[in-house]
Amino acid sequence: MKDVRIGVVGGSGLYEMAGLKVDEERRIETPWGDPSDAFILGELDGRKVAFLARHGRGHRILPTELNFRANIYGFKKLGVEFLISVSAVGSLKKEYVPGHIVVPDQFFDRTRHRPDTFFGNGLVAHVSVADPVSATLAAVLADAADAEGATVHRGGCYVNMEGPQFSTRAESLAYRQMGMDIIGMTNLQEAKLAREAEIAYASLSMVTDYDCWHEDEEHVTGEGVMEVLRKNVALAQRVVRRAIGELGPGVANDCSDALAMSLITDPNLVPAETLAALEPLLGKYLERSAGKLAWRR
Repeated sequence: MKDVRIGVVGGSGLYEMAGLKVDEERRIETPWGDPSDAFILGELDGRKVAFLARHGRGHRILPTELNFRANIYGFKKLGVEFLISVSAVGSLKKEYVPGHIVVPDQFFDRTRHRPDTFFGNGLVAHVSVADPVSATLAAVLADAADAEGATVHRGGCYVNMEGPQFSTRAESLAYRQMGMDIIGMTNLQEAKLAREAEIAYASLSMVTDYDCWHEDEEHVTGEGVMEVLRKNVALAQRVVRRAIGELGPGVANDCSDALAMSLITDPNLVPAETLAALEPLLGKYLERSAGKLAWRR
């Protein structure tokens, strides 16, 4: 299957939705190693779609262990232009109740150990992530969730903690004082790398708990998070299916030129192996004249 325009990353239950015709499972080699699992390629309501289990089938990979670069690069090689992320988050506000959906428009990084760029190895690029979420895709997701009867919060800041432990009470209270809205462990690196790959990215964040700041609620547990997710998997499937149906050929990728003014290094000085590794990202910007390379602006 070629030119898969829509990707979905989340739990493995997402690709068990009604109406999905699975064509193949494909393992993709990348310069950064293996993605989390094989990509499930299929067709849903006339749209070609690629699904990836973020933590691998059976939830085997810690957030810190995720190979974010391989995952996003794999979607890029498949031709994905729109990437829907589905993930569990904790609420940092009383009005964001477990069972609600948030479509955040900002991220705050509290991670420590994770590669979050494709660049380096002789090539410098500075990509803007001032607005890290695709406005087009975020609107499609929020509208789809609303149409499926969910309580939806449009916008908000997702603080990305390292994990795998949940927050201390001091951290949770501090994030609330800073004005953060939700907390999770995975979306920040996906958003940054998707922008470098010129993929429109947005998150369908499923609220599962109140972290540990809420005095009247039990503290978050892994078992509790998974139980809420299991109860809401059917809702997530319906929302994702509706959103995919809205992403027809007439919907333009509003992140398709993120690299246009971001590539800094003279391409003639970039190691050949770096250019080769990044060809899916850079190919449209490289031009050769009289044996010399230049960036196409």
